[in-house]
Amino acid sequence: MTSDHAEHPDKPAQLAQKLRDWAGPIVLASHESPDGDAFGSALALKRALDRLGKRTTLPLTPPRYLAFLAEAGELSAPLTHLEPNTLVIVLDVEVSRRLVGVPVTDERVEGAALTVVIDHHGTNNGAGDLLWVEPGRAATAHMVKDLISALGVPWDAALATPCLTGILTDTGGFRFGNTTPEVLRAAGELIACGVAYSDLTDRLAWRHPDFFRMLGKVMGTVEFPLGGLVAYAELTEAMRQEIGPTDDDSSDYVGQIRYAEGTVVALFLREERQDGTPQTKVSVRSRAGVSAQAICVALGGGGHVAAAGATVAADLATTKARALEATRAELARCGYDVPPTA
Repeated sequence: MTSDHAEHPDKPAQLAQKLRDWAGPIVLASHESPDGDAFGSALALKRALDRLGKRTTLPLTPPRYLAFLAEAGELSAPLTHLEPNTLVIVLDVEVSRRLVGVPVTDERVEGAALTVVIDHHGTNNGAGDLLWVEPGRAATAHMVKDLISALGVPWDAALATPCLTGILTDTGGFRFGNTTPEVLRAAGELIACGVAYSDLTDRLAWRHPDFFRMLGKVMGTVEFPLGGLVAYAELTEAMRQEIGPTDDDSSDYVGQIRYAEGTVVALFLREERQDGTPQTKVSVRSRAGVSAQAICVALGGGGHVAAAGATVAADLATTKARALEATRAELARCGYDVPPTA
C-alpha cells in the first residue's frame, strides 16, 4: 500500500531504515489509559517489527474493550529499567509523565539508547532523538500505516486490524472533522487487507454490563452550565464504590453527552486517586471552532482542537471549577456571550 501524504515524505523511509538496522531490543510505549489509536498503533507496529525478526516488547495495558485485539504473550508488564542498547518507540504521545510502560522523567526515557517519537498531537513537546510529529494526521495509526509499508512487511488482517482500529477511534467512526478523503482511502486500503470490518466495528462497541450501570449514574449528574453552551457530567468515587471498579471505558461517557442540542462543549470529569492523593481526569469535546485543546492546556493537558484531555492533581470540586473557568474563557475568546462561572 502507498500513501499520497506529502508533508513529511521521507520520514517513514528514514525511520524504517533505522528500525531495520537496529540490532538491539525495541520497546513500544504510549500514554496512560491508551485509546484505540495508542493501542492499535503500537500493536500493529510491534507485529510488523516481529515479522522482521526484531525483539520487541509492548508494556501496555489496554482498556477492556480493546483487549481482544492482542494475542496471548504480545503484551508485557511495565518495565522498571531498559536493557542496554534499547530503542524506544513512543507512539501517540510526547515524552512526558503521561508515557507509561517505561521509566521516564519529564522529557527523557531513562536508559534508552535512542528514543523515536511518532505522534499527531500539536501539543507534542518535541522531546526525543528522532521525531515524526504531524498534527495534520487524523490518527497516529495513519502514520504507522505508512511506516509499516516503508518497512516492506506484507500487509494482512493481523496488521491491518489494529491499525484500522486506531483510525476508526480517532475519527469517531469517520464522523469527526478530521475525516479527510486521504484517511478514508487509507481505511479502505486496510479493509482490503482482509479486515472483518463489520465484526471489528461491532466488537469495538461492546462494553461490560457495569459500563451501562455506571452510565445510568453518570447521566444523573448531567448539567448544562454557562448558559446551556456546556454539557457537563461526572463520575465520582462513590459511584465507583457502588457499581465497582469496572469503569476503564468511562471516557466514552463524554461521547454520550457531546450531542446535547445547543451545546458546543462537553465536559466529563472522573474522580480518582493517585497514591492516596485526589486527582481528576478531564475529557473535553467541542465543536463550532471552540478548542478543547485550549481548555485542556489550561488544565495542564493537551490533545486536539475537537477532543482533548487532562489529569488534574486536585479533587473533583476544585477541578470542576477550574474546568468551567477554562471553558468560559475559551467560549468568550470565540465570541460567545457567557456568564461568569462563579
